[in-house]
Amino acid sequence: MKRKLLGLALIATAALSAFAVNPKREFRGAWLHTVNQGQYAAQTTAENQAYLIDQLDKLQAAGCNAVIWQVRPSADAFYYSNYEPWSRFLSGKAGVSPIPAWDPLQFMIDECHKRGMELHAWLNPYRVTTSDKEELPINHIYYKHPERFVKYGKQLYFDPGWPENREFIANVVNDIVSRYDVDAIHMDDYFYPYPIAKVDFPDDKSYAVYGNGMTRDDWRRLNVDQLIELLHQTIQSSKPWVRLGISPFGIWRNKKSDPRGSETNGLQNYDALYADVLLWTEKGWVDYMMPQLYWELEHKLASHLVLNDWWAKNNNGRHMYIGQSVNKTMDLPDLAPSAEKSQLRHKIELSRIDGIQGNCWWPGYSVTHNYKGVADSLAAYHQSTIAIVPSYPWISTEAPAALDVKAKEGKLTWAAAKCENKATDVVRYVVYRFADKKSVNLEEASAIVVVTPENEFVATEKGVYVVTALNRVNNESPASKPVEVK
Repeated sequence: MKRKLLGLALIATAALSAFAVNPKREFRGAWLHTVNQGQYAAQTTAENQAYLIDQLDKLQAAGCNAVIWQVRPSADAFYYSNYEPWSRFLSGKAGVSPIPAWDPLQFMIDECHKRGMELHAWLNPYRVTTSDKEELPINHIYYKHPERFVKYGKQLYFDPGWPENREFIANVVNDIVSRYDVDAIHMDDYFYPYPIAKVDFPDDKSYAVYGNGMTRDDWRRLNVDQLIELLHQTIQSSKPWVRLGISPFGIWRNKKSDPRGSETNGLQNYDALYADVLLWTEKGWVDYMMPQLYWELEHKLASHLVLNDWWAKNNNGRHMYIGQSVNKTMDLPDLAPSAEKSQLRHKIELSRIDGIQGNCWWPGYSVTHNYKGVADSLAAYHQSTIAIVPSYPWISTEAPAALDVKAKEGKLTWAAAKCENKATDVVRYVVYRFADKKSVNLEEASAIVVVTPENEFVATEKGVYVVTALNRVNNESPASKPVEVK
């Protein structure tokens, strides 16, 4: 194992020079969680809006182009829901709306899109409470159908074994997708809960009804598989351009359990959480995987080096973004012979190998707090140029038509595209600046000035400008005819 880790490290080190230029296409996300976050309930509506604007400004300055915001931390809502109560993490008490009233999800969508960033709505599927001290509001579905819920440890959960629960979660997703202009629905690693030692998940009743002779483990995996397939079908029937992304625990299976597994020795998605995440990409039910590789490069049981390589080779034709722990990355020095005090550069370079299309930073608050200079490093070096989120060719390969751009006294304008409620709707524009017409090259990331939803741009620097259009799945139009600003 040590020889393999050394080999991977040497290969990565030898390849560093190939990544001197930041890519034009790269997912650069940040998770902003709301569960167990006290700042939202402690602030007024105006203070929350100012706080979120500040968070987005800082993430944009650090080069991020997508925000994964937790809108359903535990069977509740940071938005006007037709199915679930307002979150206690927003108003301070479950079921009580914020005062003055506002819609945090719509606010975040507007503010992200204004900055040319994507908004991925993050939902926890099965968790209902985070402790045994919570009081659910009287209109919560738990009181209508208590038989569909179970207590495990100190928390309450939807029992994944009841089909009605899968249908309810799908209805929640459809409610969001149909009413809000989100770019994706995102779920993390909490499917069946992380196991409690010597305590089995209490699903005897649902298993007795629906087990059909299957082993308990296979039946549980089937329950989660059916949820993911149903969510895929639900989104496809409403807005097929909205992506479904999963952020699983970083190990699918260890090689000792399955020859397809990784050279690791840790908890397994497949066996402990009953999440067969490889199946979901093989079936085309999800659009991206974002494995949580929160370990250090050389971890003895779950090496980031090993897992980064394994996930790149097992993407099954879907996008693969690496979930990065900001604190672990910045706290630990790079591998010898490097003298760098953090593993930031090394991990980013690993994420730019074939099979991986970007990163997501956990928690996003550590980026906005500039933990040990991470935001400064991202802005100055690793995410110093603007990147466009990769396109999704399995959804659509159709690109927008070239724009007709006009320039007058430094102001560029072009006709706003019509939206027809399709994946091919133009929703953003990319403005490039070059030294002269001979220099025009859309592959040059450093030439991107802005990604914007507006159909105008005021140029403050001399040069030759071209503008392209992006549709809902980030397919890009050909360049407009160059216009010169003197």
